Amino acid sequence: MINKQLISNWIIKFFLTLLLCTSGLLGFSQKNEGKSGSGNTGYILLKPKYDGHSVLRNPLNGWVMYAPRNADDTYWDIEYFVPALGKKVKVIDYASACYVRTSWSSLNPSDGVYAWDDPNSKIGKLLKGAQTRGLPIALRIVVDGRDQGQNTPKFVFDLGAKYYLENENHPDRQTPYPQDAVFRKYYTKFITALAKEFNDPEKTSFIDAYGLGKWGEAHYVVYEDPKMATPESTEKIKEETLEWVTSLYANTFTKVPLVINYHRLVGHPESWGAVNPNSERLLDKAIDKGYSLRQDAFGMTGYYQNWEKDFAKKWNFKRPIIMEGGWIIAPGKHRYWTDPSGKYREGHDEDVRKGELDLSAEAHVNMMDFRAGGETESWFKSFDLVQRFITEGGYRVYPDQINLPQDIKTGKVAQIAHRWQNMGWGYLPNNIPQWNYKYKVAFALLDAKGNVKKIFVDRQSEPSAWLKGAAASYKINAKVDLPAGIYSWAVAIVDTTKENKPAIQLALDGDLTAQGWTKLSALQVK
Repeated sequence: MINKQLISNWIIKFFLTLLLCTSGLLGFSQKNEGKSGSGNTGYILLKPKYDGHSVLRNPLNGWVMYAPRNADDTYWDIEYFVPALGKKVKVIDYASACYVRTSWSSLNPSDGVYAWDDPNSKIGKLLKGAQTRGLPIALRIVVDGRDQGQNTPKFVFDLGAKYYLENENHPDRQTPYPQDAVFRKYYTKFITALAKEFNDPEKTSFIDAYGLGKWGEAHYVVYEDPKMATPESTEKIKEETLEWVTSLYANTFTKVPLVINYHRLVGHPESWGAVNPNSERLLDKAIDKGYSLRQDAFGMTGYYQNWEKDFAKKWNFKRPIIMEGGWIIAPGKHRYWTDPSGKYREGHDEDVRKGELDLSAEAHVNMMDFRAGGETESWFKSFDLVQRFITEGGYRVYPDQINLPQDIKTGKVAQIAHRWQNMGWGYLPNNIPQWNYKYKVAFALLDAKGNVKKIFVDRQSEPSAWLKGAAASYKINAKVDLPAGIYSWAVAIVDTTKENKPAIQLALDGDLTAQGWTKLSALQVK
């Protein structure tokens, strides 16, 4: 007489063995540990295979493409030929965010009217274009009019905002005094409306949240007629203005990272010169409100000096750093070969690209820039440097060891041991206030169709503590109260504010589900 129970057990064991073997083929080495307890008859030690090559499009990590104010929908299809690959590639395929440096006037042409509400405006199309392609945008809003014209809306001046006019031959190049009450009233209204639309991490990568001074770079800020200004009045107005503008952004953008340009003359009416004694204290005040760091002069060694390097070092792994290259190599722009470092040869823009990358590695930056067309093209001509940042820069996290049960009685507790590595020079900034430690390691049990049946979140895991060269180990107890059957273990870093959905791409060569879970090995529940 055939024993149906024995046949059933044999079939289950056969498919369990098949699944275990498959996990090895999917990029995992494995070792049977033979541990038992709490209803478990055996554990398996997995050593997932690291992926050190693929582009990981993660928040506050990787390359940032730049979009001009007047970009149309074809902008997203821009390609560059990469000699090293022998083919053209799209910039968007390498980007984690799209940076838009634009004017207040372009977004808010009249009181209460906002470009993002108008699907036919150029800036509106640009913003919507990024969103429909799943690419979060980053914004810097410029108000200074000395170089670029009417960056502050005309209606603000018509309503009485006081301003400085540097050149009477250009009457439209008005620069508002940021301490002026009318300016602040309407700027506050605008930023509040902006936050209502973009205080969403699904839409927005970060906000470059200062915006004063030439090009919005937090230097050469004008507070009063330079002929009338005194050092004492400048320092007083400068600090009060920085306090006001950083509080405005911090109070309205509560879910999206904020950054400020760190340099030795922050908020000052000068662009070049000796270190201002108040700069570090003022920047620290902004950082205390939740700001992270950005610098717009990487590679420009006459500007990015020891003070900037030391400030970056002070905040390494406490706040992420975003870089932008200082030199523009396009013909007729900057004479980059005059850089004090002496490392840049005329006609060799690859020297500038390498200089920027080397300084980025020293500062442990998380994001680098694909700026204007000529700059981006020169990066792709030096594709080895692009790939180097993909491989070495920012954060690339993965579990190098996971110990899991192979079978368990339903209702019993499994102990999962897991160890994590970060192979990038940056860090996963889970500690910034806007994220508030929302990213955590989680394990899931999937059914045969890949549906998630159970999630176990390890609340003790802390990705912001994972630094290159220092593994982090954890253990979590997981009660498996599922019906008998065969399931698959899977792992992810989830967003605990989004119903524990996978949120961070892992640097793993493995079987990824449509939801973002990486399959590991099989589990038989008895």
